[in-house]
Amino acid sequence: MLTACGSDRPKTEQPPAPAPAKVAKKAQPLGPLPAYQRELSGTLLGIPAGAEVELALLVIDERDRPQQLLASSTLPGTGQALPYQLRFNPEAFPAGARVELRGRASRSGQLIMHLPPLRITQAQTQATGPLQFEKAP
Repeated sequence: MLTACGSDRPKTEQPPAPAPAKVAKKAQPLGPLPAYQRELSGTLLGIPAGAEVELALLVIDERDRPQQLLASSTLPGTGQALPYQLRFNPEAFPAGARVELRGRASRSGQLIMHLPPLRITQAQTQATGPLQFEKAP
């Protein structure tokens, strides 16, 4: 009975369909700021074209370890000054805790640059101005 189901012909495997190419998206303005949110904004400098930038607003403990993520954003590097907007809920901003804006840039999954940590002391909308990324060690 099992021989009727078998076949002498070798199975030909179909190669997997190629994944669609990623299209670089240009950062779009977020629109008006809702009353329940605050925003950090500024410009990121020194990021090469083709890099992916990750920004995070983090609560940091006394041992310099991230404890809580308040906001994050991912942007494509363009080789030019890169404007950013990072929105967060001010009610999640812990009073008396150390909060920092941290960033890193990677290419093909490898860290190539980082942003020196920037301390954020108040849960209010503010412009950080231009922030210079540095080469990763």
